[in-house]
Amino acid sequence: MTALNGLNEVLDTLRDLSSEVESDGGWIGRQLDILADANVLGWIIPESMGGGSIDQATLGAGYERLASACLTTAFVVTQRNAAIQRIVQSSNILMQQQLLPDLCGSTRFATVGISHLSTSRQHVQRPAVRVELTEDTILLDGNVPWVTGARFADTLVTGGTCDDGRQVLVALDTSLNGVNIETPVNMLALNASHTSGVCLENVELPISHLLAGPVEQVMKQGGSGGTGSITTSALAIGHVSRALQGLQSECEHRPELATILEALDDERTSLLTGMSQSAMGVPVDNTPPPSAEQLRQSANSLVMRATQAYLAACKGAGFCSGHPAERLLREAVFFLVWSCPQPVIHAALREFACLSDEVGF
Repeated sequence: MTALNGLNEVLDTLRDLSSEVESDGGWIGRQLDILADANVLGWIIPESMGGGSIDQATLGAGYERLASACLTTAFVVTQRNAAIQRIVQSSNILMQQQLLPDLCGSTRFATVGISHLSTSRQHVQRPAVRVELTEDTILLDGNVPWVTGARFADTLVTGGTCDDGRQVLVALDTSLNGVNIETPVNMLALNASHTSGVCLENVELPISHLLAGPVEQVMKQGGSGGTGSITTSALAIGHVSRALQGLQSECEHRPELATILEALDDERTSLLTGMSQSAMGVPVDNTPPPSAEQLRQSANSLVMRATQAYLAACKGAGFCSGHPAERLLREAVFFLVWSCPQPVIHAALREFACLSDEVGF
């Protein structure tokens, strides 16, 4: 994994900055500059456009390491990369040439707003974003929910639904008339991601900005980085690593915690192996690699238990606002709602109710 060589110093800096991320209410611009200098922002961009074009297994390992230093930074990068992946996978060479070279650095920021295009929303009477297509233009009207870093984005990869039910994806210039960024949502954690809705009031853009469609269920036309990928699990495993680092510090004063730490770390190691096998599609002893859903169920279970173990080990000090254990536990809850398909939610609810079979693969 040559692309990840030399990350340790970067991760140390991100870790040092992570305690300030939520407290100052700012944006992670400094963190993105640091990642740009380390060539991290070019990971998924083709070499022909100035990027590194790393494989999925290396990308998953990179996400895990980023999340072990700062979950907010890692999350923002995944949303940025989800937008870039849609541009890369598009047949729109013009948009690739115009956008991708600058996205290798931190001078331009892209993000994604596509949760409203899931199949569960396609049959509603009025779609979240309506689209009208002409020979030369695309007209968008409606509301895009859950856009990370919306107010800092130069490009928003989003889309909508035509009257005939077909859907499109576009590369939207956020400076266009009619693009209104809403106030960020006040969340339990990760508020420095500045996640908010975006209101589109009859926004008109050239047809040249079309990335995909019109087609039914545009989100099934390629793409990665959502519920069907290992990205979310990679971040959860990285967050486990951060919690276990804290638990390791507690072990230095309370050696009786070593057994707990060892058990959780063994589970984390198993998940890392499963994630790598899943990314490469490599069977082990004629056993297929775990599915993305199996990985996510196991990662969600472990991140909740590991962060609670860290808080419990810290006792009352960990319950105080601003303590690392308190923050890591709040951030862990994010994995119960972020790109969480029904089978994963159902598995978590069964585990909470002690109805679950043994979690794992």
